[in-house]
Formats: sequence, structure tokens, C-alpha cells
Amino acid sequence: MNPSDKVQFGRTNLQVTPFGFGTAPIGNIFREIDEQTSDAMIQRAWDAGIRYYDTAPMYGHGLAELRTGHSLRWKEREEFILSSKVGRILKPARKKDIDYAPWTNAGRFTTHFDYSYDGTMRAFEDSLQRLNLEYMDICFIHDIDVFTRGDEQPEVFKAAMDGAWKALSKLRDEGVVKAIGVGVNEWEVCHAALEQRDFDCFLLAGRYTLLEQDSLDKFLPLCEERGAAVVVGGGFNSGILATGAIEGAKYNYAPAPAEILDRVRKIEKVCLDYGVPLPAAALQFVVAHPAIPTFMAGTRTVQQLEQNLEWFSQPIPGEFWTTLKSRGLLREDAPTPS
Repeated sequence: MNPSDKVQFGRTNLQVTPFGFGTAPIGNIFREIDEQTSDAMIQRAWDAGIRYYDTAPMYGHGLAELRTGHSLRWKEREEFILSSKVGRILKPARKKDIDYAPWTNAGRFTTHFDYSYDGTMRAFEDSLQRLNLEYMDICFIHDIDVFTRGDEQPEVFKAAMDGAWKALSKLRDEGVVKAIGVGVNEWEVCHAALEQRDFDCFLLAGRYTLLEQDSLDKFLPLCEERGAAVVVGGGFNSGILATGAIEGAKYNYAPAPAEILDRVRKIEKVCLDYGVPLPAAALQFVVAHPAIPTFMAGTRTVQQLEQNLEWFSQPIPGEFWTTLKSRGLLREDAPTPS
């Protein structure tokens, strides 16, 4: 599979590369990445033909948007696709007054949830300023899920479906953004949003992977029916599908439970039999679904980026996928790479 191929982005007239560049790491999540490394990764991705970049105000309190805009500023605007998000307003503040966790040495802003019409319009305009761009290709309503908002989620979801939806729909009509969607950690929230509003796309973190395919039940079929594109982030389930079932392996941002470790060991056995790296299988699996044209993978070094590009291009025999299904390690109805 070629990471630089151009593929149709759902029902829109946008084309993306199946390999996308995710910018959460360059927002200094957990630990700092210097300016040179951040820029070097984006330039290497560009040289590899990658033309889809995803960012958000949340990532490093504006830092990821600033760095992304800086690194893309001299590229021809029509040659790349960029997505960012709304749902948070950033307000300038002194660094000593900012709680950055889990970010490190990030932007000089505090973050505040706001899914109102006016708040969404302000957040969108602020993002364009940080990115130094005249328009955004794709914009997602960010973090209206239970994972992020807890007991407040029903109220937050309603506010977003009213205020943020109305604002993004107007911006789409005006052509300032080409596609609008929702970016969350739960497919059920995406499914509810698509049932209520006319969305073009979704960014789903970690809920369609080698380990999880429940979204095949209702959400992905509805996306196919409506022509909505799905971008998958977190294709490694936050770690274990990259590291394998090692001690301390992470699954959904926490230590992997015993049943997940056991399942991954069984998948690794099939990988060993066919000479397939586990991360290669994890990356290539997600984009085999017809509703999923692209995935996002964040990296911390140029070497990690090079490794991901290599995994994504790794030849995988069809028998590998057949064996996973025959051993009950993959759903029978899950599309697999041809």
C-alpha cells in the first residue's frame, strides 16, 4: 500500500493520502519535542508524499497549530489537506498560571470549552490565525464524548449539535471549510451525530482497530450509506498494537488488561507465522474499510515516522487476514486489504 496515493474523502470533492500526519506529539504531549524535530518530521512527511495533516487547538494549547502552520507556510495551499477542530477557546495567559497537564512547555494559552455558535466562530477564526491559512479543508467538533466530558456529555452533545453545528454548517456553505464533522473517542457519539445532522466526516480515536470492530454493527454501515468519511486515529490502541504484548503495554491510555494481552499474543503468533510486523497489520487494516480513506499517526522522531511509512508499505499476504478470521481474532465481516 502506497502512503502517498490520493483517495476520495467520502462524498466531498477532497482527496487525501491514506497516511496522515497527526500533530498531537508536536504539541508536546507528555514530553517536549524541539522545534527542529517538529519541522523535520513535517518536511519528511511532505517529501514522502503525505498531503493530509490534522491538528487541534487542544494540542499543546495552540502549539501544534502554530508549528503546523509554520512548517506548511511555504507549501502551495491547494496541494495539501488540513483539518483542525472547534470546541475550545484559547485565552492568553502567563505560563506560570497555566495548568498544562498532560502537555509540556506548551502555548501561552488557557483552554476553555465552548460549543456555542459565537464560540465556534471565534475558535475557527483563531485557528486560521495560528495556522496562517485562509481556509480550513476539514473541521471537527472536538471531544463531545463521554470519555472527555463524563456526566456532562448529554448536555454538551446537545449544545454542540445546536451551536457548533449551526456555525460550521454556515462556514461550509460559505466555502471557508470544505467538510465538517465530529472528532471523539467513541463511535456511538459519531453515530448519534450522523443520525441528527448532515456531517461529512468523523475522526474516531482508537475504536476501529485490530482489537476493536464493534463500530461495524451500526456506525460504519451508516457512514457508507451517507457517504461520510471516517478518519481513524489511535490505530495502535494507544500503544499495544505497536509494542506488542510486552510488560507495561498500554491499551487505551492505561495498562493493558490480561484479556487484551492474551488476544494480542495470539495475533502476534499469526504475525510470526506469516512474517508480518504487528504494527504493519494494525496500520493497514483500518484503511481497508470503504468508509475509512485515511488514518492519523503521530510520531516523536523522524525515525518513528520513517518506520510507520515502512510498515504502511509492507506487503501482507491475503492468507494472513484469512487466518486471523479463522482463529476468531478478527470479525468475519471486517474488510481486509486486498
